[in-house]
Amino acid sequence: MFILKKKYFFIIESIKDIELKNIKNFGKFTIIYRNKIPENINKVKRFRLDCKSKKIPLIVANNINLMRAIKADGLYISAHNKKLNLRNFKKDLEVIGGAHNFKEIKQKKFQGCSEILLSRLFETSYKYKKGFMGVVKFNLFSKLIGTSLTPLGGINFKNLNKLKNVNCENIALSSLIIDKAHQAQKVLK
Repeated sequence: MFILKKKYFFIIESIKDIELKNIKNFGKFTIIYRNKIPENINKVKRFRLDCKSKKIPLIVANNINLMRAIKADGLYISAHNKKLNLRNFKKDLEVIGGAHNFKEIKQKKFQGCSEILLSRLFETSYKYKKGFMGVVKFNLFSKLIGTSLTPLGGINFKNLNKLKNVNCENIALSSLIIDKAHQAQKVLK
């Protein structure tokens, strides 16, 4: 059973992490391309065209030059990126920010982000990333700051149903997608 939300953000590190042919409801999905693994620019441009043909917005993380080169739909500014200059940024492009606390949320608002992904909703197994909010704390935090936030972090198949209790219109998934892609690759080998 999948939780119904208004919009889903899929955060990928490589264009190989997601199969566009598996996305059926095009109007609800946005892909955030983190570009951590250097990839052939022509393949990324082709991926961008595939996204565009399926009406799936493609957002590039922290790289204005790549965003312009592939004509992406917008820019994702990670929580650690505090000095990104958006003076020459087109107003019709979407700006999404990542945050972990109130100070970073304030910074992302100052940077002009229309959507803020707040991490970590659930516990993760990352070695250097400790702590998480949980559903109750996320809901209280979101209400306290008066901004609609999108939860991110630690969302997996075991806790997917807990998202019914999160007061949010959207959700963001990263490792869930990547883990699923890697599982599928292992089965095919």
